[in-house]
Order: sequence, then C-alpha cells, then structure tokens
Amino acid sequence: MLLSLVKRPEQSKAMVYVSPIIALGLTLISGILLFQIMGVHPAQALYAFFVDPITTKYGWAELGVKATPLILIGVALSVGFRAGVWNIGAEGQLTLGAICGGGIALWLYQVDSVFVLPLMIICGVLGGMAWAAIPAFLKTRFNANEILTSLMLTYVATLLLSLLIHGAWRDPDGFNFPVSRIFSDSATLPIIWQGTRLHLGWILTIAAAIAVWVLMSKTIIGFQIKVIGQAPKAGRHAGFSVNRTIWFSLMLGGGMAGMAGLFEVAGPIGQLLPSISPGYGFTAIIVAFVGRLHPVGVFFAGLVMALSYLGGESAQITMNLPLAVTGVFQGLLLFFLLACDVLITYRLQFKFPVTSTRGSKHV
Repeated sequence: MLLSLVKRPEQSKAMVYVSPIIALGLTLISGILLFQIMGVHPAQALYAFFVDPITTKYGWAELGVKATPLILIGVALSVGFRAGVWNIGAEGQLTLGAICGGGIALWLYQVDSVFVLPLMIICGVLGGMAWAAIPAFLKTRFNANEILTSLMLTYVATLLLSLLIHGAWRDPDGFNFPVSRIFSDSATLPIIWQGTRLHLGWILTIAAAIAVWVLMSKTIIGFQIKVIGQAPKAGRHAGFSVNRTIWFSLMLGGGMAGMAGLFEVAGPIGQLLPSISPGYGFTAIIVAFVGRLHPVGVFFAGLVMALSYLGGESAQITMNLPLAVTGVFQGLLLFFLLACDVLITYRLQFKFPVTSTRGSKHV
C-alpha cells in the first residue's frame, strides 16, 4: 500500500477547523508515549496535566489569569499574521510594557489616586508600541526582516529590565534581592473574583478580543489587512498602503503585548522581577495559529495553552515531573498543527500496487 498527497481542486474549508482538533489528538497520543518512556502512568499523568488543575474554583480562576496574556497577545499577533507581518518579538514588547507601566507605579509609589492605574495601562501600551515601532521603521524604511529585528529586540528588552532591577529600581528594603518595590494598592489591578487572583485584566482581554473581531470583520481596515496579506499586488492596485498596514499591525501587536506585560506586573506578580513572563510572547504565536488567526478561535486556544501551563505546574508538584514537559506539549501541538495544515490543500490517497502474473513459455 502506497500513501501519497494529492492536491485538492480547492482548499478544504472543513479541514481549516478540523486540523487543530486532529493536531490536539495527535499531541495527546504523543504525550501518552512520552509518559510511558518516562516511566509514568499515562492516565495519571494526563489527569494531573489536564483535569486536576481545573477541579476547583481557584483553578478556574488561575486558568483565566494564565490565559489573559496569551489571548491578548495572540489576538493582536493574528492580525499581523493575516497581513503577512511576522511579529515574533511580542515577548520583548511585553517586557517593555511592564517596564514603562511598572516605572509609573514606582514613580507614583506614595500617590493614592484612581488615576495611577489608568496611567500605568496607557504607559504600558505606549511602551510596547514604541518597541514595536523599531522593526516597523526598519521594515518600511530599509526592508529589514521584521522576524529578526523584532526577535533580537526581545533580548535587549530582557537585559534592560535586568539592568533596572539590579540597579536604580532595586527595592531599598529588599535585602539586596533583585526585585522592585511591591506596588501600592492604587497601582494594582482589582480582583474580580474574591478568594482568587483573577483580576480586571481578564475582562479587558475579553473586550479587546471582541474589538479585534469587529475590526477584522466589520471595518474597511480589516478588509485591507486581509487583502494585503492574501494578494499584496491586488491590494496595491486597489490603493491600499502596504507600509501603513505594516505599521498598524506592529503597533497593534506591540500595544497589546505591552498591555499584557502591565497586567502581569500589576496583577499576579505585583512588582517588577528580572523575569516576568515564562514565555507568553512566544507561546502566543502558537495560540494565534491554533486559533486559525480568528479572535474567537484564539480565545479558546489561549485557554488550552493556559491549561498546559497550569498542568505543567500541577504535574511537577503531584508527580514530580519536570516543568519542561509543558514546553514539549506546546512544541508538539505546533508541530502537528503545521503538519495537519497540509491537509487543507492536499488530501491523502492510498494506492494498492497491482501485481500482474505472466505466463512462461517453454521451448
């Protein structure tokens, strides 16, 4: 039996939505094999990874806390990806948002005002946008690859945060640990579910996802983004500006990533640390593609990826599994998703070789 790929007459609309489900199933099967290799009971490991974290009210709240930055960044990145703008530096933009917004919290440390938190959010957004403006300028002015420039700036942002935390912004009462002061109450996001850590950022994230859905489906800007991404020449012929689309996509991605960074330091963390993200900016790329670059899909994909973070922590505590299992699951999911996406354009065809018997002649 031979297996081959045959190009479809047109792309399969059904496979666009079925592909992530197949990829998720293959990821679970691979996880079972991985746990068996590690000498762990697969059923117990999968339960600890995907079920146990959400068996309590606190677990559901933590799911929202973890999903907030993933959904916020994933929704913004999906806009850029649909336009053909590959912003891979959301992690750095998240860090700059945390630095700029957190800097306001430290500057107004003794100010008790309702305007402190809104000012922090604004500065966090502007910080992320300013960091995204660098690859946008280099792309439109010098045609520099935005993948490389945005990615490299991530490491610059991380080192800048480390410099501040080990230097001028170090807590004078922190026993020389590289941390900032704990933010005041006026600089902290209010809790929306008492007894948990679920904060106002969750509501704002849902609102942002709805706003992006309206932008992409109901406005001329969304139409321009789709046209530029699918047919750049047709977009130029219609008078759409490619450079303007690049700037808009990167500014939106940077701003929402900066907001996500601010939500982290003003929410569950409550201060600036040398590391404020376990890689949300990079994981959000997976979230965007698993969600099919659609805000609704990104929302549910963000919940799935957030569960992987919670599951990794739960499995580490209850079964002594390494935390790196989380990254393995995320990588497998992206790998299988990219592989299954081939079925959108191609279909599998099974061929059975035909054996022919020829009579022999005797002389």
